[in-house]
Amino acid sequence: MKYLVLLLVLALAIIIWRSRRAPDAAAPKPGPAAQAPPDILACAHCGLHIPRAEALMLGDQAFCCAQHRQQHQGPV
Repeated sequence: MKYLVLLLVLALAIIIWRSRRAPDAAAPKPGPAAQAPPDILACAHCGLHIPRAEALMLGDQAFCCAQHRQQHQGPV
């Protein structure tokens, strides 16, 4: 009988110990998904949305390709 009580106390202690550790283990870790999304710009010619890193800039206007940038500049 005393082994049964000892087993129950031990099991209860393990359950309490694990329930207190669970929030720390389940906390999301910062990684690639936690980074801010890239800036998105619209092409001044066609309106296509593109990341700032891929945009071709002419002054403060963004373009999706060299052809649209040239058409916006006019003949050279």
